[in-house]
Amino acid sequence: MKVKVTSLDNKAAGEIELAESIFAAPVRADLMHRAVRWQLAKKQAGTHNTKTVGEIRGSTRKPWKQKGSGRARTASLRSPQFRGGAVIFGPTPRSHAHKLPKKVRKMALLSALSSKQAEGKLRVVESASLKNAKTSGLARRLAKLKLPASVLLIDGPEIDENLARAARNIVGFDVLPQQGANVYDILRRDTLVLTKNAIEHLEARLS
Repeated sequence: MKVKVTSLDNKAAGEIELAESIFAAPVRADLMHRAVRWQLAKKQAGTHNTKTVGEIRGSTRKPWKQKGSGRARTASLRSPQFRGGAVIFGPTPRSHAHKLPKKVRKMALLSALSSKQAEGKLRVVESASLKNAKTSGLARRLAKLKLPASVLLIDGPEIDENLARAARNIVGFDVLPQQGANVYDILRRDTLVLTKNAIEHLEARLS
């Protein structure tokens, strides 16, 4: 399929042929859901922690004798039934990451790219580089392209340093190299902008 290519100043720069196997693949919402959960699970800190009886600071004295008081048997005031006591089966530090097959990850990425193309939310620019790292200059170019407030731009293996610095102060505008293209970031932004260099590398990577 052919898609129009423009410059950052919204001037026509020809057309590019997109591989249908990558940008017109079946959109699998279930696989994209699995990929997003896999990515978010890896990002979880997993630092939640509760103390057991042995970790709580306090007296180790037996509160009252075992028999004869009429109350339940108790070995420690640090037990969970007392105020300030332990937490039974509470969370401990752990990793939330889980495995996801490479084939599923690849199909999910193909679905994410294809969904943007199918919805008409895929734009192709000739290149993404700036002469100076001015946020105002980049904002003017984005306004010329008539892009929404939520955009992800994917470039080739290396991102232009001036572009990366200028994009830091624009809310809702993300920039990634092609090797960092992932399902979560593609879906969380409304519009996907690809450079010609990014398309070449993505097609080589996913074909």
